Amino acid sequence: METKNTKLLYEDLTFRLNGIAIEVRKEIGRYGREKQYCDLYWAKLKEKGILAVREQTIGGTGNRLDFVVADKIALEMKAKPFITKEDYYQVQRYLQALNWELGVIYNFRELYVKPHRILRIN
Repeated sequence: METKNTKLLYEDLTFRLNGIAIEVRKEIGRYGREKQYCDLYWAKLKEKGILAVREQTIGGTGNRLDFVVADKIALEMKAKPFITKEDYYQVQRYLQALNWELGVIYNFRELYVKPHRILRIN
């Protein structure tokens, strides 16, 4: 009998990050700008004592990740009608460059804020 591992990667931390995203969306609404969402998200991360770095440059590429959380989760914020496969590829490139396992995209323009979890492909 085969059993599946249903444990989420960094479950407690991502649960807290999701809660912050919901708070941010409630305060700003659905039609804010990406920078507004990032600024408020950053303030709430600091307020809740979650270790994070904002606008981290990835390697020598010049690409910037919106947030690095606890030196293990890559966070990207979006404010657009929908997430595209290019958005997933972007986070996958970050995960490959950092050799991390988990990235999360939040799109504040969607009807409901929900995490788009991306696992690094080996």
